Amino acid sequence: MRTFFLLVVSLMFVFQSQSQEMSQWRGSNRDGQYESSGLLKKWPDAGPKLLWHYDELGDGHASAAITATHVYTAGVDGDQGFVIAFDHSGKQLWKKNYAKEWMDNYDGVRGTPLVHEGLLYMMSGHGELVAMSAESGDIVWTKNVLKDYDGRNLRWGITENLLINGDMLFCTPGGEDANVIALNKKTGDLIWKTKANGEKSAYCSPILIKLKKRSLMVTHTGSSIVGIDTRNGEMMWRFAHKNQYNIHPNTPLYHEGCLFCFSGYGKGGVMLQLSEEGESVKEVWRNASLDNQMGGAVLVDGKIYGSGHNNRKWFCLDWKTGEELFASKMLAKGNVICADGMLYCYGDNGEIGLVDISDASFRKVSSFRVPYGSKQHWAHLVIHNNRMYVRHGNAFMVYEI
Repeated sequence: MRTFFLLVVSLMFVFQSQSQEMSQWRGSNRDGQYESSGLLKKWPDAGPKLLWHYDELGDGHASAAITATHVYTAGVDGDQGFVIAFDHSGKQLWKKNYAKEWMDNYDGVRGTPLVHEGLLYMMSGHGELVAMSAESGDIVWTKNVLKDYDGRNLRWGITENLLINGDMLFCTPGGEDANVIALNKKTGDLIWKTKANGEKSAYCSPILIKLKKRSLMVTHTGSSIVGIDTRNGEMMWRFAHKNQYNIHPNTPLYHEGCLFCFSGYGKGGVMLQLSEEGESVKEVWRNASLDNQMGGAVLVDGKIYGSGHNNRKWFCLDWKTGEELFASKMLAKGNVICADGMLYCYGDNGEIGLVDISDASFRKVSSFRVPYGSKQHWAHLVIHNNRMYVRHGNAFMVYEI
């Protein structure tokens, strides 16, 4: 009887842990930091070992969402977007359509699945927001943020990696009245909407900042950075930050009261100091060098790392001052994540580099060319345990690192 009781308790613990597990865009804190340790400090000359790959995703730029039991990503079949789930050996568990996807330019799925408490969330380039069962792929609820909330679509299709806090799911329809909204994550019912600054969305995936008295959802709309109280949708502050195309895909970085927001086309970044309760911000410094277009940046030991867009180098900036500490052309511009003290840089020419930054420089220790896939190398890398997940158009690859 005691053995049976312990087994039941163990199973309940495993089930509860899995049901509460979250997997989202750019890691647990949406900052490109992955907690794996004991990773290789150098790869074989041909690159790390390829464990498995899947070559039928169709067009798109979705990254992977990884849990203890599942590997999720998304693709298109014709013009229909689908989510596909694998186990960790590469066996396909299910594949389910969620909505018509964007096929007008840079075709295919835009967002990365968000997995939280047994549900998986996706939003199509046409604004179809879908909650699915993470176990089976069955659709639980749907909303269209463009039709239901008078949102306004964008030249390249609405693009946002969704954000959850508590029972609320946030997204940015970009309407004049319902600019940013919070929905009940279980039902899709509207909790609040805010006019914010009334601008269109700007391809930005927001960040959650938890302060002593409130939580802020911070995102970038057409020409503004906005901080919104997650309790009620009140816009606490707005800071002007505009580039020539109103395209700002990068998720901001937050650390100890400071917020770094950055975008491409020569604009670069600005550091903002938040007031203690998040009611206001003030500018600390600006730097136009690191004008990353959509590859993100990472903060490591007080330094910001990322690539430029117009400025086609990789840059290291001091977090406190914005001073450019060093720069390199070690790799084509692209996206960056960090794990176990090393940078993992994915250039838009298809080269993935393992980069050592311990000696105040960019030292490309190892690199390899992505062997499968088609079109743009835009999907961000993901690391989970000792594996690296790579998306290139129709191909999805898993490497042992």
